[in-house]
Amino acid sequence: MAATWLPLLMGIAAFAAVDASSSDSGSSASGSGSSTATDRSLVKLDTRSGILPWVDPDTPDDVRTYVSSRGDAWELVMSDEFGDVTRNFSAGADHVWTSMEMPDGTNDALQLYSHDMTSVVCDDDEEGLCYLQIESIDEVNNITVWNNYLRPPAYQNSTFYYRSGMLQTWNKFCFQGGMLEVRAKLPAVLANDSENPDLGKGNNARAENTKFYPTWPGIWLMGNLGRALFSSSTARMWPFSYNECNETVFNSSNQRISACDSDPGHGLNPNQGRGAVEIDLLEGGGVAISSSIQIAPGMPADYRRMAINESLGDSSYCMYSQECSTIGANLPGVPTEYYEALGHESWYQGLRYASNNYCVVDGNDTQSYSLVVAGMENITENSCALTYCPASNDVHGDMDYIDGVNARGHWNINSNGTCFPEMNGYQGVFLCDPDNQDSRCSEPRNDSTPKTNTMDAYNYQMDALSANWGIHMGAYYDYVAYQVEWATGDNGYLRWMIGGHPIFEIPAESVVNTPQGGSKPNPRLTFPEEPSYIILNVALSAAWGTYPPNPGEPCRGDGEDEEANYICDSFPLYMKIDYVRLYQDTSEGSTMAHECDPASHPTRQWILDHETEYVDGDNQLVTVNGGAPCRDYTDCTIPFSVLYTFHTGVCNADTGRCECTNEFWGGPRCTFQLGATTANGEDASEVTFGPPLYAGFIVLGIVLFLTIVVFIVMAIRRRRKLMQDAEKDKEFARMTYVVTDIKKTMAASSNQNVFTPNDMDDDGTTERKSLAASGPYHRFR
Repeated sequence: MAATWLPLLMGIAAFAAVDASSSDSGSSASGSGSSTATDRSLVKLDTRSGILPWVDPDTPDDVRTYVSSRGDAWELVMSDEFGDVTRNFSAGADHVWTSMEMPDGTNDALQLYSHDMTSVVCDDDEEGLCYLQIESIDEVNNITVWNNYLRPPAYQNSTFYYRSGMLQTWNKFCFQGGMLEVRAKLPAVLANDSENPDLGKGNNARAENTKFYPTWPGIWLMGNLGRALFSSSTARMWPFSYNECNETVFNSSNQRISACDSDPGHGLNPNQGRGAVEIDLLEGGGVAISSSIQIAPGMPADYRRMAINESLGDSSYCMYSQECSTIGANLPGVPTEYYEALGHESWYQGLRYASNNYCVVDGNDTQSYSLVVAGMENITENSCALTYCPASNDVHGDMDYIDGVNARGHWNINSNGTCFPEMNGYQGVFLCDPDNQDSRCSEPRNDSTPKTNTMDAYNYQMDALSANWGIHMGAYYDYVAYQVEWATGDNGYLRWMIGGHPIFEIPAESVVNTPQGGSKPNPRLTFPEEPSYIILNVALSAAWGTYPPNPGEPCRGDGEDEEANYICDSFPLYMKIDYVRLYQDTSEGSTMAHECDPASHPTRQWILDHETEYVDGDNQLVTVNGGAPCRDYTDCTIPFSVLYTFHTGVCNADTGRCECTNEFWGGPRCTFQLGATTANGEDASEVTFGPPLYAGFIVLGIVLFLTIVVFIVMAIRRRRKLMQDAEKDKEFARMTYVVTDIKKTMAASSNQNVFTPNDMDDDGTTERKSLAASGPYHRFR
């Protein structure tokens, strides 16, 4: 007995003494030093069944691996198949998603977001497909909101004409690198009586009539340090991806967490620039979808498209249709001679564009590589055409063979005559605080207007590297798989795909090595690497390329426009999500990770210390432990030892969701052991796992005591045997019975004090027969 228990319990005592430094929370930081912040889930263990914490068991086995565009094998690390119609996404209710309850104060938005606009629905047809549904309805709401950018700041009465939904995984599930795949059906007016002229042309027909796609769906990512809709969290944070300290290149005061700060506090790494970069898998609708990154600081004016000259009659939107009269104001690099005279390159180099071959062929769009290359030698026009420009209109784009394969054609050339992405006319905006007087601000403060002093001063350019690609009607009739591959680092890339076929790619080289040689140096950006969360939403706006009838008024306006009435009668409109899946390189040495507070890029303590910037009364920060879908209890508890088992969580038979057995275990499958915190919720300076060190020695003492008792009992038995020779046979039989009984009693007593035998609860029910673990392995009685 002593030989069996002693090594086992000495191991437990040693494990109890391990401190937070052993947490596998990420790679080394980009800046010098290391993080003092730790994820509260200090130890993350496997499940007994082997299912990963964030993987939905309903994900088919044959799609749990993925081969990247570079030929690497990646594993499924997160999925949501949306098969449970009882799910509630309000704060604190779901293990991965949180729905929002607030107005959208950005981009001239026309909608409020509400919890009840997001739900899981299953079709009644033979297929019975279940999906996440984001609903948009026309409904007028008048509310009073605080506007910090007014002069002076004040409450304002605002009217919103629609209600819609937004889901976020903010501060629950984040990732750095991988392949995100979302299979979605986009919202559209498709009823036969809507008079949409795009109807009846088949799935491969091109969407051509913008007004019948009045919403702005979004599937996108943002760094965890900024929470979408909360402008106080994104000011001077969005969309920075910059880790340099050089005041002659960029004023560090404009970046809230700067590489120039050697003592940033809040659990951050010293001398590490941080931000909330944005990656848009899909944004917008209508006849084209936008895929992009938003990044800062942006390029100085020397490297940008020429500013418009209003005296020539140019509007601020003329570049979207290439109708600017100002030379060089339509596209960077066009005309050739004008930009060559600058003596340096302009804009981002080497971006890659490829066809959406789900569209029908239009012979008028077909290009010849050789003719285009010849025409690009000297573009004399102030705009682009297919005969002398790439189909993307990006004359600085990569034109090599796609992935080096001749049969796939060239990047940037529409050799098939199908839908093709174009460089977006929107290339970013200059951001300012309300007191700023910089002429580049959209509304600079004039001298007669008093300062508001509501926030720290800032003014900086952000850039949008964006491609708008034509969409086929199948995106509205049916589900389409939208994908983005993301590899971090100077040799990384972002590749957008549809159904596995590339649409747009940004090599890291294009971002980290930007053109130089102008009157000011270009900032050296960091290719996106922030732990980023997923956002799913549907917006409506008066300022974007697609919008509802009568923007800024109720949908039907005066009710006299019959076409507008048809469109408005089609509400509610829905974006439907079949699944969300994430694949990552999990091999040794991989830089990919999936947590919100890695040591390389801490976020937790910063958010706790600035919590009011991220939450309000309707959108709280609530930790959810458990909640992942499960098949039986083995999906909700950590692995067992050779002889004994215990349960850190159970699978609720009614809900099919994991429930953690106590406060010491968390994560979606109750396999993350939670660390100590101080009374005010901050991390303790020293954290131990499970019961304190003395607990291990107490157990060890108990085992030694029981061992001594065993030897005493054995000595007594031997003495009795010698004294009772006369009844040898009878006593032998009796002693055999006593020994057996004592062994059973002691074994039961020992098991009761330390572990629960592993022969219980194997039916997967929630009947809690087993002893709940309060430390890493056991509870003392």
